[in-house]
Parts: sequence; C-alpha cells; structure tokens
Amino acid sequence: MSVYAGRFAGQAAIITGGASGVGRDVAARLTAEGAQVTLWDMNDDALAAAKEATGAVHTIKLDVSDAAAVEAAAAESFAKMGRVDVLVASAGITGATVPVHEFPLDSWRRVIDINLNGLFYCCRAVVPFMLKNDYGRIVNVSSVAGKEGNPNASAYSASKAGVIGLTKSLGKELAKTGIRVNALTPATFKSPILEQLPQSQIDYMLSKIPAGRLGEVHEVASMICWMASTECSFTTASTFDISGGRTTY
Repeated sequence: MSVYAGRFAGQAAIITGGASGVGRDVAARLTAEGAQVTLWDMNDDALAAAKEATGAVHTIKLDVSDAAAVEAAAAESFAKMGRVDVLVASAGITGATVPVHEFPLDSWRRVIDINLNGLFYCCRAVVPFMLKNDYGRIVNVSSVAGKEGNPNASAYSASKAGVIGLTKSLGKELAKTGIRVNALTPATFKSPILEQLPQSQIDYMLSKIPAGRLGEVHEVASMICWMASTECSFTTASTFDISGGRTTY
C-alpha cells in the first residue's frame, strides 16, 4: 500500500503501455492512491492480467501509432471515468540494434511511429479533456538516449529526443492553464523492454551508469507519480533525470 494513500482521490488517469513494466507499476500506485485508471496497451492478454493486478477500472487494446484509434480511446476513457486528470505516456519499443547505414527502414518507421508520433497522438487527444477542468498532468517517458544518443540505437535515440522537444513545446503552450507537462529520462532499468535488446547493448548502457546498477521499476514509478500529482505545480516543459548519475542535465 502506498504511503501516499488518497493523493489521487477523485482523479482519473490514462496510462499507455500500461500492461507491463513501469506503466503497470504506475497503474498500481495510482490506484492505491485513489485514482481511477484506464490502461492502454497492444497486448490483450497482458492487459487482462494487469487490470486484475492493478485494480484498473478499464482497459483498451490500442496501437498508439493509429491516430484515429487514439482519438476514439481518449473519448471512451473520458466517457468511462468522467474526467481525465493524468496521462502517463510510457508506451515504447526499442527497434533494431545496428548502425545507421544498416538500419532497416521498416524498423525506423515503426519506432518513430510508436515512440514519437504515438505519444503526440496521445497528448493531442487527451489535452482537450484536461482543458474541460483546467487541470492535468502529462508525464512523457523519454530516455537518457534522447539526451546522449546510444550507438546502434539511432531510431530509439531520435524518437526519445523528439519526446523531450515535444514536451518542452506543449508545456509552454499550456503553462498558463492548470495543465503541467514534463518528461522523464530514465537510464536502463529492469523492465520487459530489455527483452528486445541484445545483452551487448544492455552491458554497454550499464557501463555508462556511475551507480553501477540498473534502475528498479519502482524507482521510476515513484518519480512518475510525483510528476503526475498536484505537488508538481510550478514545473512544466521540463525534463527530470533518473539515471544513476549518467545524465545530470
């Protein structure tokens, strides 16, 4: 049980990539702290398990790269919960792990479509519902790769850099409203996304972390939950670091 029980009482949240990893952990935290939660994810079986495990009120099978489907999911989520106060955009994929000159075009397009275009579609669809109550918290999950660039991960690095830029732009657009928009840049942490990477890439990323270990999902989730709360009231269009000392800017 969260030590912040009641922090999200009366609020409603949408979490993309909510069926596993950090999205699922955040969902459990938000539910324990009083929120209604709707999970968006591509994995139907994982969604069912995550709903039971987290106490989410609703799930939607969704490919965030489909703009029309995202619009429909946002409307469905609002109708189900009666409001939208929080969006945690954590859906993402890694893509191929090869040099740029060998990078498959279909993998490049897919990574950009999910990690950047999909996140844009989600923000675009959800903001109007937040404006109805002049309140909202958007947490866009980027990566240290978006700050530094990881070799042999050009699509992922480029997409996550784009997330940072989009967050800064949207946060400034909405700064005079009650909506706050911030990004988080984790270093490598223990999550299912590591299954998409060769061990050599994981070892490289681990070698860059001064703390000498991978992050834990609950550490990332804790920071996201603060960013999604009313306590994060005067910071917007910003990027928070959680990298064990790798990127401190």
